[in-house]
Amino acid sequence: MFSDISGSQLGMIGGLLGCVLGFAGGLFGTCCSIRNTRGPRERQFMMQASMAAWLAVMLFLALLLGLSSPYRFLLWIPYSIALPLAIRYVNKRQQEIIRTEYC
Repeated sequence: MFSDISGSQLGMIGGLLGCVLGFAGGLFGTCCSIRNTRGPRERQFMMQASMAAWLAVMLFLALLLGLSSPYRFLLWIPYSIALPLAIRYVNKRQQEIIRTEYC
Protein backbone atom coordinates (compact mmCIF):
# COMPACT_ATOMS: atom_id res chain seq x y z
CA MET A 1 0.00 0.00 0.00
CA PHE A 2 2.71 2.50 0.97
CA SER A 3 5.45 0.94 -1.16
CA ASP A 4 4.93 3.56 -3.90
CA ILE A 5 5.42 6.50 -1.52
CA SER A 6 8.92 7.89 -1.18
CA GLY A 7 10.35 9.22 2.07
CA SER A 8 9.98 12.83 0.98
CA GLN A 9 6.33 12.28 0.02
CA LEU A 10 5.67 10.64 3.37
CA GLY A 11 7.34 13.59 5.10
CA MET A 12 5.16 16.01 3.13
CA ILE A 13 2.02 14.09 4.07
CA GLY A 14 3.08 14.06 7.73
CA GLY A 15 3.83 17.78 7.66
CA LEU A 16 0.49 18.65 6.09
CA LEU A 17 -1.41 16.34 8.42
CA GLY A 18 0.40 17.87 11.40
CA CYS A 19 -0.50 21.39 10.25
CA VAL A 20 -4.16 20.50 9.75
CA LEU A 21 -4.42 18.73 13.11
CA GLY A 22 -2.58 21.55 14.90
CA PHE A 23 -4.83 24.18 13.36
CA ALA A 24 -7.95 22.15 14.16
CA GLY A 25 -6.79 21.66 17.76
CA GLY A 26 -6.12 25.36 18.16
CA LEU A 27 -9.51 26.23 16.71
CA PHE A 28 -11.23 23.70 18.99
CA GLY A 29 -9.41 25.06 22.04
CA THR A 30 -10.29 28.64 21.10
CA CYS A 31 -13.96 27.77 20.67
CA CYS A 32 -14.03 25.94 24.01
CA SER A 33 -12.35 28.86 25.79
CA ILE A 34 -14.90 31.32 24.43
CA ARG A 35 -17.89 29.01 24.96
CA ASN A 36 -16.95 28.30 28.59
CA THR A 37 -17.08 31.94 29.64
CA ARG A 38 -19.86 32.99 31.99
CA GLY A 39 -20.67 36.56 31.03
CA PRO A 40 -20.43 39.09 28.22
CA ARG A 41 -17.41 40.92 29.65
CA GLU A 42 -15.45 37.73 30.12
CA ARG A 43 -16.49 36.48 26.66
CA GLN A 44 -15.42 39.75 25.02
CA PHE A 45 -12.05 39.62 26.76
CA MET A 46 -11.52 35.98 25.77
CA MET A 47 -12.36 36.77 22.14
CA GLN A 48 -9.84 39.63 22.12
CA ALA A 49 -7.18 37.52 23.83
CA SER A 50 -7.79 34.66 21.39
CA MET A 51 -7.49 36.97 18.40
CA ALA A 52 -4.25 38.43 19.75
CA ALA A 53 -2.87 34.94 20.37
CA TRP A 54 -3.75 33.74 16.87
CA LEU A 55 -2.14 36.83 15.31
CA ALA A 56 0.99 36.48 17.46
CA VAL A 57 1.41 32.81 16.59
CA MET A 58 0.87 33.48 12.88
CA LEU A 59 3.47 36.27 13.00
CA PHE A 60 5.88 33.97 14.83
CA LEU A 61 5.40 31.21 12.24
CA ALA A 62 5.75 33.64 9.33
CA LEU A 63 8.99 34.97 10.76
CA LEU A 64 10.18 31.45 11.51
CA LEU A 65 9.63 30.46 7.88
CA GLY A 66 10.83 33.75 6.39
CA LEU A 67 14.05 34.48 8.24
CA SER A 68 17.37 32.89 7.45
CA SER A 69 18.79 30.15 9.60
CA PRO A 70 20.77 31.87 12.34
CA TYR A 71 18.09 34.48 13.00
CA ARG A 72 15.08 32.23 13.03
CA PHE A 73 16.54 30.21 15.89
CA LEU A 74 16.87 33.42 17.91
CA LEU A 75 13.10 33.95 17.58
CA TRP A 76 12.58 31.20 20.12
CA ILE A 77 14.11 33.35 22.87
CA PRO A 78 11.46 36.12 22.92
CA TYR A 79 8.72 33.61 22.10
CA SER A 80 9.63 31.37 25.04
CA ILE A 81 9.61 34.40 27.35
CA ALA A 82 6.51 36.13 25.94
CA LEU A 83 4.28 33.05 25.79
CA PRO A 84 4.27 32.22 29.53
CA LEU A 85 3.93 35.92 30.39
CA ALA A 86 0.96 36.27 28.04
CA ILE A 87 -0.69 33.16 29.45
CA ARG A 88 -0.20 34.47 32.97
CA TYR A 89 -1.66 37.88 32.05
CA VAL A 90 -4.73 36.37 30.37
CA ASN A 91 -5.40 34.03 33.30
CA LYS A 92 -5.05 36.83 35.87
CA ARG A 93 -7.22 39.21 33.87
CA GLN A 94 -9.90 36.57 33.37
CA GLN A 95 -9.95 35.82 37.10
CA GLU A 96 -10.22 39.55 37.81
CA ILE A 97 -13.21 39.83 35.48
CA ILE A 98 -14.85 36.81 37.13
CA ARG A 99 -14.19 38.22 40.60
CA THR A 100 -15.68 41.64 39.79
CA GLU A 101 -18.71 40.26 37.93
CA TYR A 102 -19.76 37.36 40.12
CA CYS A 103 -18.44 37.94 43.63
